[in-house]
Amino acid sequence: MSQRHRSQDSAPPAKMELRAHAHNERHRINSELQAVAAQVSAGYEPDEVHEPGRAWVPDHHRASPQPKARKSLRHWKVKAWKRRSSVRRAKAQAIRLAGDET
Repeated sequence: MSQRHRSQDSAPPAKMELRAHAHNERHRINSELQAVAAQVSAGYEPDEVHEPGRAWVPDHHRASPQPKARKSLRHWKVKAWKRRSSVRRAKAQAIRLAGDET
């Protein structure tokens, strides 16, 4: 893989460190969800309770700053594709008929 865009100053975090961070995040979310379930079963309305979300996301899961390129148009999925072929067929037949008449 190309090293061109990686800066020499900042090294990526160690794999064990990333795994520990992800584990802590999962543990935090699960414990908060248990607290939410306890509050709902105690009588709170589900709309009143705060539902936890992800506070930490690994760098490779973050959205890229540039939008992804659009796929190129597939001509056989275009509505006019069959019409184009029938127009070409009719034009070829008209040329053939014009050639036979002369």
